Amino acid sequence: MGPLNLEVRHAQPAFAFCKEPALEPGKDHRQKPPLKLREVWSIRVRLQIAGRARDLALFNLAIDSKLRGCDLVALRVGDVSLSGKVQSRAVVLQRETGRPVQFEITEQTRDAVTFWIRHVGSRQNEPLFPSRGRPDQPITTRQYARLVSRWISSIGLDASAYGTHSLRRTKPALIYRRTGNVRAVQILLGHSKLESTVRYLGIEVDDALAIAEQVDV
Repeated sequence: MGPLNLEVRHAQPAFAFCKEPALEPGKDHRQKPPLKLREVWSIRVRLQIAGRARDLALFNLAIDSKLRGCDLVALRVGDVSLSGKVQSRAVVLQRETGRPVQFEITEQTRDAVTFWIRHVGSRQNEPLFPSRGRPDQPITTRQYARLVSRWISSIGLDASAYGTHSLRRTKPALIYRRTGNVRAVQILLGHSKLESTVRYLGIEVDDALAIAEQVDV
């Protein structure tokens, strides 16, 4: 495992903080479901075959980092890379809470991000995912949301039923199902309150009982 870069960037001004979009009448505003493992791989394979280097790096990093969309698009090369090498762990300051959160970067994500950085020739302090119209600025959260809709549609799912939070929730949901460790998920998501994580995962009484039934005393 490479050295951990513990440098934390300062939060952007208040206007750049994550904000919940205004609710549009007539739309389904229920919590968006996470992707299933087979759906993650279906999207990943399609992006690989299509040679979409940016999308593959962005998708993989979205799954690994579990970051909100505004924090994901705001990443700079130096947040994940040190001396030209993408690290196995990173830490950033969440804009919504002002709290630092660490995340892992798996090997396949490191490979995808490394290839993307070399492809665009970005430097340490430049956006990791620059806008095509303004390379000195990152893509917007709206652009990211459009990409997510495109990825979801590409595997035959209803894009309106999913969103950027689906990617943020995917790995935590898998971790919870496999371990039942809500505290670990809380740390990974950067939640300050356990209750927030419980609501985020949609944990119900049946889930709690299923975990309890696996423990003999």
